[in-house]
Amino acid sequence: MKLILAVLVLGLVVEAQAQWYRFPDQAIRGGNDMLRAYRDMRKANWKNSDKYFHARGNYDAARHGPGGRWAAKVISDGREALQGLSRHGNSDSAADQEANRWGRNGGDPNRYRPKGLPKHY
Repeated sequence: MKLILAVLVLGLVVEAQAQWYRFPDQAIRGGNDMLRAYRDMRKANWKNSDKYFHARGNYDAARHGPGGRWAAKVISDGREALQGLSRHGNSDSAADQEANRWGRNGGDPNRYRPKGLPKHY
């Protein structure tokens, strides 16, 4: 009886604190935010807007919680790794990663917003 009660209490504490069951939904939402930022970047086709969209995608994704932050990190790191392998945009990778971290840690993406970029972005 005591064992059952202990397991029940432990389960309630873990569920209330960890909320691990929300992680997959947060990750999916974060991934969708990253995809939206990428599509907006391609659609805008605006000079010097790359860092803004990196920061914005990470910022929006991280707002969903730990799962969103995880998705943003995996997607951002994966993208930079692929660019490094292809030797395309390698010199810009450190600046991109700084913008990714800035957004993921709650920094205002407008820090990287280029002049003249339409307001709807």
